[in-house]
Amino acid sequence: MTAIELPPIGIAGIGTYIPSTVVTGAEIAARTGLPEFVVLEKMGIREIHVAGPDDTITAMASRAAQCALDDAGLDPAELDLVVYHGSEYKDHIVWSAASKIQNLIGASNAYAFEMYALCAGAPIAYKAVRDMMRVDPRLNNVLLVSASRENDLIDFGNMRTRFMFNFGAGGGATIFRRGLERNLVLESAVRTDGSLADTVVMTPAEGDPALLPAEMGTLHGRLDVRHADYMAERLGAVSLDRFVEVITEAVQVSGRDLRDLRFLGITHMKNSFYREILGAVGLTPEQSVYLDHYGHIQSVDQVLALELGLAQGRVRDGDLIVLAGAGTGYTWSATAVRWG
Repeated sequence: MTAIELPPIGIAGIGTYIPSTVVTGAEIAARTGLPEFVVLEKMGIREIHVAGPDDTITAMASRAAQCALDDAGLDPAELDLVVYHGSEYKDHIVWSAASKIQNLIGASNAYAFEMYALCAGAPIAYKAVRDMMRVDPRLNNVLLVSASRENDLIDFGNMRTRFMFNFGAGGGATIFRRGLERNLVLESAVRTDGSLADTVVMTPAEGDPALLPAEMGTLHGRLDVRHADYMAERLGAVSLDRFVEVITEAVQVSGRDLRDLRFLGITHMKNSFYREILGAVGLTPEQSVYLDHYGHIQSVDQVLALELGLAQGRVRDGDLIVLAGAGTGYTWSATAVRWG
């Protein structure tokens, strides 16, 4: 049997939207009662950006999408598919943000749907969409778009959720093009540890419901942690290994060696663990971007890190890069890209 040659899928454009309102690490320290040096240095939160009154999920995603369309030089009518892979805390519950985004940006010829894998969502969406495009000639231009404002769901008085005090707001977008031979989307790798499935959950809101924005529907809650001791113990035992596994596998299945890796775009996390991951895959901090002025914006982090890496000259033509993330549940994911 003759092997079928599959077409390349390249990144034609990227874009982000970050709200202008800032909450500083010092302010977070004051609100939580934590020492300022812990928030700034250990947790790595210089500042986060929070959503304004007009920054709904679909509004932020659509602004990022327009930036990506401009970067790609693409008319929205040329999009064949819109895939939303961001937060499920969106304008309304049990509702399609993808359809609203499709309408807001004028992608009149595209169909739209959603994928969800929490903070591991971007690499998983990249894998799924790339694989779809390679076998479906009708998909020539696809928009992958994400947004989050889950900082609304954090109770700064709940120390069980302190690892989520870095949550910020924003939107990110990437355009994949079939047959594009630059910025090639290569292979991906994913690991899941379902024993952690019930550790991070939404609980009913306490206190004044007016503290949560009215435009986000009528059912509200806060993020909380169950089985906190088990979660800390389990993640401490496996998380570094899982990150290294998915990054290494994504590179190797792409036909390259980990020594070829030049840049890592990874979700925001505490500073010491971020540096530990970089060292474990043979990189230095100069070969990545630490999102300490943005915090963690769910599955926006990867495209934001890539955009900043390009702007700062840390990503160059010909570089092998990896975009990686991890989400409660608990899943680790990574996608390799040959930039340029």
